[in-house]
Amino acid sequence: MSLSISKAWEETRALLASDGRLFSIVALALIGVPTMISGLIEPETASVTPSDGPGLIDVVVLLFALIALVGQLSLVRLALKPSVTVGGAISHGARRMPVYFVTALIVGCGALVLIIPIVAVAMASGIEIDRTMSNFTSTMWLMVLVVFAIMVFFGVRLMMGTPVATAEQAGPVEIIKRSWALTQGVWWKLFGFLVMLMIGAIIVLVAAGAVVGSVATLAFGPIDSMSLSALVVGAVQGLFNAAFTTVFAVMLARIYVQLSGRDTVEAPKIGT
Repeated sequence: MSLSISKAWEETRALLASDGRLFSIVALALIGVPTMISGLIEPETASVTPSDGPGLIDVVVLLFALIALVGQLSLVRLALKPSVTVGGAISHGARRMPVYFVTALIVGCGALVLIIPIVAVAMASGIEIDRTMSNFTSTMWLMVLVVFAIMVFFGVRLMMGTPVATAEQAGPVEIIKRSWALTQGVWWKLFGFLVMLMIGAIIVLVAAGAVVGSVATLAFGPIDSMSLSALVVGAVQGLFNAAFTTVFAVMLARIYVQLSGRDTVEAPKIGT
């Protein structure tokens, strides 16, 4: 199937203009609010002390991640036919979330397999891996770039996983296969769309984050856990995350319609 990103964008704008209230409710409830609470509990600018094992914060982060998955699936559901209420979209997203979560785990395990050679080389060289990777050699940096390129390639090929998980009654393996088939021959268009979207998002996020963070610090003090400054910054991050996820999810849905040739969601099977 041919793909027109501009057509998908026009359809996305039309949907958000006509049903923006419905999308806003889902995005704020399932993405914006969890992001705000996460920022309040554990702001990114605060110092983090490593723990020996999973704690309450880790459990909360996992819970919010699952809620965000429900939100993504619900937003895609709203962008497809037949029309559904906010409650119906969220219910549909909740039913399909476990399958989509298992799909994400499979993809994540594949990504870990790609990282193993880097870890093995680092261990053999006696290099301790940290967040900055400042002690990496040129060879290890080359390996990182190669692994990153491979991940980008597979990431683009699996972009249709969310709409497939929403619109089709497929299992985890079928979702991966279906996404791979749908993106055949349109990799560069999807990659270009993803790059443009990410560049715009990063510019807005960095600019807004710097301004809001500075203002919040001057007005309410340091951005520490459970502080008023963290609440303000978290609220802004939540709004941005909700808006970005909404646009991205609806775009994926409309791209899926072009690639699959279908605009409707399969009726759930009995017992699912």
